[in-house]
Amino acid sequence: MKSILKKIQVVFLFFASVFLLAQQKMKLPGEAVFYMEINGKQLNKKINWQKLNPFLLDVTKDSKEKPSWTDYSKTGIKYDATQYHYATFNDSVKAYTAHFIVDNKEKFQEFINSTKKKGLEISKKNNYSYVNLDDDVFVAWNGNRAVLKMISYSKPYKYNHEDEVMVDSAVAVIDSTAAVTVDSAYADEELPFNYKDEIQVLKDDIKYLKEDIKEHNAEIARMQKDIKYLEKHHEYPKEKKGSTDKNYTDKDQEILPPSMQDEEDMEEETDSIGDLAYQKELDSLNIEKFKLVKKLAEEDFDKFFNSNFEIEVSKDVLSFRDASADVFVYLDYGRIINEGIYGKMMKLYKFGSVFNKIYNSNTSYNLYFDNDKIRLVNSYQHKDPEVQKYFSSIYKGKKNKKLAALINDKSMGYYAMNLDGSKYFDLMYSLLKNSGEGEYQKEMELMMETMKIVLDEEAIAKIAPGSGIFVLNELKSKTVEYTDFDYDDDYNEKEVKKTKEVMMPNFTFAFATENEGYWNRIFNVLITNKNTAKKFSKKGDFYEFKEEKATGYLDQLFFTVKDGIVYMTTSTDNILPKNQSEMGKKWAKDSSQYAMSGRLNIQKLLIGLEKEFKSTSERKIMDVFKKNIGEVNFKTEAKGDRIETEMNYEIKNSSENSLMYFFDLVDEIYKIQESEKKTPVL
Repeated sequence: MKSILKKIQVVFLFFASVFLLAQQKMKLPGEAVFYMEINGKQLNKKINWQKLNPFLLDVTKDSKEKPSWTDYSKTGIKYDATQYHYATFNDSVKAYTAHFIVDNKEKFQEFINSTKKKGLEISKKNNYSYVNLDDDVFVAWNGNRAVLKMISYSKPYKYNHEDEVMVDSAVAVIDSTAAVTVDSAYADEELPFNYKDEIQVLKDDIKYLKEDIKEHNAEIARMQKDIKYLEKHHEYPKEKKGSTDKNYTDKDQEILPPSMQDEEDMEEETDSIGDLAYQKELDSLNIEKFKLVKKLAEEDFDKFFNSNFEIEVSKDVLSFRDASADVFVYLDYGRIINEGIYGKMMKLYKFGSVFNKIYNSNTSYNLYFDNDKIRLVNSYQHKDPEVQKYFSSIYKGKKNKKLAALINDKSMGYYAMNLDGSKYFDLMYSLLKNSGEGEYQKEMELMMETMKIVLDEEAIAKIAPGSGIFVLNELKSKTVEYTDFDYDDDYNEKEVKKTKEVMMPNFTFAFATENEGYWNRIFNVLITNKNTAKKFSKKGDFYEFKEEKATGYLDQLFFTVKDGIVYMTTSTDNILPKNQSEMGKKWAKDSSQYAMSGRLNIQKLLIGLEKEFKSTSERKIMDVFKKNIGEVNFKTEAKGDRIETEMNYEIKNSSENSLMYFFDLVDEIYKIQESEKKTPVL
């Protein structure tokens, strides 16, 4: 876990900004694909720093050094304010930005000094200071504001080899000097040598290399020597060119070919030189990439600290925000898919625009850390109102009480849906409509008309109208055989038959149908076809699938069609009516009330999987989960012009709230892992 949390101070700075608010508004970039608001006033009250701070100190401690920071609750950051985050990306640059309030500038600068690499200088600008915490992580601040920015650059990929070199969005927004350093493809002509510019380039390189002084001391010394020479002579030293010709005489002795050992030494020396050259080239590329992202970060910092911090967020982004939520998140899946690498890949296909249209949607999340549960409310809305109308119509299917009756008191969980299958065709047609590009539009329209003629939508919908349920009743232990291989002293292979215990799920999958005859014909074919009859047979009202040998998790299944329901189950008893307790009745009511719903008792599931955990540490962690793990449920329905899904995770321990619940859980697991490391192996 320490390796994962190696840079916990940088990561902590990022998450600490989750609780902060810029008192004045800032402008949200139009190309933002991710937007987040954090209710710091509420979240700060739910954090127990007396628990959290010792944990952070423990996971960040170094046995060789003293902790760089002793109190993460006092970093100069204002925790009890609301915060705005956003992420942007284009063909070459991905960036994540967080703006937050600083209520103690001196304490905040102390925290930055403890976080940044030793020897790295803080850059001073007119109205702010900034430093890079890593090659792609920058933080800037003034008296009361700070900006954390994570930014990465990668050269745009050329998808179509017939096209010219793609325009690089990053290079397009920076000055030509920086552009030339990134890729020679962007340089049109060679500029006259300017020793002052060369000195500045070398100074910038030194500043970058100082981040790892031990590795680059020699390189820094060489560059400093070059700077002094350039300052004095205004040019680099001339290279001495020696003649490669030689006058040979009879007295010259014949040079013998090198020995095998000499050849090996020469090869090793050549490889070493090659490795050094490669490393030098790699360092050079990293330096140039760092210069570019640094330039981009500086430009964003300049814009922010020279602005009035106004933020203009469109109604589409905030339309489903709940002001009482602890966290609000918005994702523009349409932009992520269509304008990112996926969108460019889709353009390689003739009808790729169909897939782009499917993902052209907005999604919002409201997250609540309640005392007894975590609640997440997701709202989905397609950007095309007509397409959204068809999506909503699918989520208004018929309810079926016979399916709900399959839930019983033994059930670990269920997944139910009550959809209108006939509306899938309308949705499909709406997605295909106007999806053709140029010359393919007529072909697309013709294909749609052909589908309408060939497909009998009403008949297909009767086969499976859209109501179904999956019920997981329990996990049963079962002994199965498997083949292993042993080897004797002479390494001769020997096949050995062994047995093992596996947990087999006892479940029922069922769905409504208005065409029982169709499904009976399918099952009859399975028991009469020569290729499938070996494993399929009929016993009474049930069709049975059975493997000859019990070697897997599912080696026996039963199928039947009864009273408008198609059943697939591991036991014929599962479809018999059973008494339901009050809890079972509530589950059944939920399963038939919503378009989609589900529930899972994770504790029961873990108890069933207990035998799968073998080692001592695994069993200890399993005990922690069994003691603390809760139950999860969700429900989905169409609400107006959106599809809304609410998910609840009910906590099960003595934590003060659901936010600290996760910390307590991680803390217990961490302590188990640490104790295992300290236990001597005998």
